[in-house]
Amino acid sequence: MAENYLKRALKTPETEAAAAQAVAARMLAAIRERGEAAVRDYALELDQWRGEIVLTREEIDRRAAEVPAAVRRDIDFAIAQVGAFARAQRDSLREFEVELHPGVTAGQRVLPVGVAGCYAPAGRYAHIASAYMGVATAKAAGVRTIVACSGPFRGGPMHPYLLYAFDRAGADVVMTLGGVQAIAAMAYGLFSGRAADVIVGPGNKYVAEAKRMLFGQVGIDVFAGPSEVAVIADDSADPEIVAADLVGQAEHGHESPAWLFTTSPALAGRVLQRVPELIARLPPTARDAAASAWRDYGEVVVCDSREAVAAISDRYASEHLEVQARDLDWWLANLSCYGSLFLGEETTVAYGDKASGPNHVLPTKGAARYSGGLSVHKFMKTLTWQRMTREAARDIGQVTARISRLEGMEAHARTADDRLAKYFPGQAFELGRPVEV
Repeated sequence: MAENYLKRALKTPETEAAAAQAVAARMLAAIRERGEAAVRDYALELDQWRGEIVLTREEIDRRAAEVPAAVRRDIDFAIAQVGAFARAQRDSLREFEVELHPGVTAGQRVLPVGVAGCYAPAGRYAHIASAYMGVATAKAAGVRTIVACSGPFRGGPMHPYLLYAFDRAGADVVMTLGGVQAIAAMAYGLFSGRAADVIVGPGNKYVAEAKRMLFGQVGIDVFAGPSEVAVIADDSADPEIVAADLVGQAEHGHESPAWLFTTSPALAGRVLQRVPELIARLPPTARDAAASAWRDYGEVVVCDSREAVAAISDRYASEHLEVQARDLDWWLANLSCYGSLFLGEETTVAYGDKASGPNHVLPTKGAARYSGGLSVHKFMKTLTWQRMTREAARDIGQVTARISRLEGMEAHARTADDRLAKYFPGQAFELGRPVEV
């Protein structure tokens, strides 16, 4: 299968990782040592925030009154979409019990975590969708306490639209904190008194590194990197739409990859022409980000068959994957590595990012090879249980004792020996050769 790169990336997201790791490690160490005082110092130094960290009910209600009715309707609609999809995911999980052997019953319980931390970046604009993607999904899972964080907006309080989204989606505690200090505060239970069991939400490279370093102490959604998009297209695709969708994701940031995989050299050529033209028409901030992202991370690959396209797509394992090609069912059946899949011209990544329903917090940097994105499952624990009759212990106990001794674990074996001796006095069993070393 042939692959011809008409445009190859100059950089990879890993290029910028080392500096972010050092900064996040230093900040986490300071916050572990000095607690809330260090968090306040970082909030002042990095975000010029001197105000209260935890918002009161009165403040939330007052700020919600600043949100125009039309904006509230749009946010409410999007929350309903995300919540409905998350509840359907929750309903797909089930508890069960099964008899595995006469007298041996085992089962599964599905329970939510106790505390979820949900982060939304402040950034250049209000990241409204990130607020409800995390909180509404945690709420659908049944999480008892949801702590939400986002930073001050352009030196002032949290943006009212984002605050409204946190509150309407179901956050129990809302804190004005951004960056590494927000992630640490949620992980350590600072200000709220409730340490998070799971922390979710997108952020910059420093936030991503903080989550990675805290993983193990807390659960996280994904090991996140810059936002990615790949578009699969054949000669039936509209190059204008393809180019627009590549640019639509490149505006996320200077390090956001945008990839085109196609079987059509003509379409590839047209897209290569149109992408810079579309970028040039963007507002200054978006233009700067998209131009750098396309220059340094954009790629266009022409393949000789759709099978080759599917193979390279799975190798890249893009966060967002659009298919604008014939026979969408074939692509659905044959693609396996992506964060979220958008089938057909009628849907696009922006719809998923904002309002269609499935979550927009997704794996990047190849993690879609082994992981999905944020879902209700990230807030659930699948717990097993078992019970057994004494008759069942006759069979299970003998096998356990023998295998334990083969592994050199005499104390394990004796827990089985003791039960067999108690339940079946005077009976002889083959329990294996006792461990002597």
